[in-house]
Amino acid sequence: MIPRKKELELIQIYMYICDLYDQELKYYCQRYSNNSNPAFTDQEIMTIYLFAGHCQKHFQIRDIHGFASEYLSSWFPELPSYQTFNLRLNRLGEAFRVLSERLISSFMPADCDKGISLVDSLPIITCAGRNRKGKVAPEITSKGYCSTKNMYYQGLKLHALTSRREGKIPFPYSLMFTPARDNDLTVFKQAWGDYICDTVIFGDKIYSDFEYFNDDRKQKQNIEMFTPVKAVKGQSEQERQRKKAYDDLFSTAVSKVRQPIESFFNWLNEKTTIQRAQKVRSTKGLLIHTMGKIAIAFIYLIF
Repeated sequence: MIPRKKELELIQIYMYICDLYDQELKYYCQRYSNNSNPAFTDQEIMTIYLFAGHCQKHFQIRDIHGFASEYLSSWFPELPSYQTFNLRLNRLGEAFRVLSERLISSFMPADCDKGISLVDSLPIITCAGRNRKGKVAPEITSKGYCSTKNMYYQGLKLHALTSRREGKIPFPYSLMFTPARDNDLTVFKQAWGDYICDTVIFGDKIYSDFEYFNDDRKQKQNIEMFTPVKAVKGQSEQERQRKKAYDDLFSTAVSKVRQPIESFFNWLNEKTTIQRAQKVRSTKGLLIHTMGKIAIAFIYLIF
């Protein structure tokens, strides 16, 4: 048994998933076999995963299945074995990706300041260590370096473009995953550079590129990128010292504005442990770990 309040949340999640499944998700879960209508449905799998993660803080698949077996058997009488549950869940990576996109796009808070955007990335670690070679999901992961942690790792990067909210954690309007080695600025240019408009963007030094964010782009798209001041190669020590006070003040101001996106990543990691993917054992499992946990973090928006 679960408390009455939790029962209501379980029902809300299930009804939302069923509605979205009929509208869209079913096209990412389509079966072409004699078992196209299983007794235990995809909607039930997604509901259990989201409820156990969001409401009970269970993030390992075995723990999720164990919780459902012990406390949700009356709600889901056709719950299969752990092995079957895990196999079925791992087929739903695309469905969780679409679900995450819909949650974020459909429930964006009204207090988002679309005129101020914050951009950054978060490492998703499948294996850490300079000399260690990760074997999980080699087709979508790579080795990268996280300067803030001074750490080499194998895995992915989560890139977030968010809207600033006064006094609150910023809200993302676009999230994407890339291999860990992909440069943040390159990803920004390819994914958002030609589409984003009418906003001032704050990022760290990796996003500094005066040639790209030129006056022509400012006029056409009405965007501007602010980053902490990056050292200029070939600059004399005398010139550097002369500009130091201004550069330090400007860099501090930019860092203060962009700091909330770090709070967003901290919140996301606290809610889902998304950064720690060392226990993932397959490509499909990594897709569930990433897309599913984004959905877990934002499922509260339907309540």
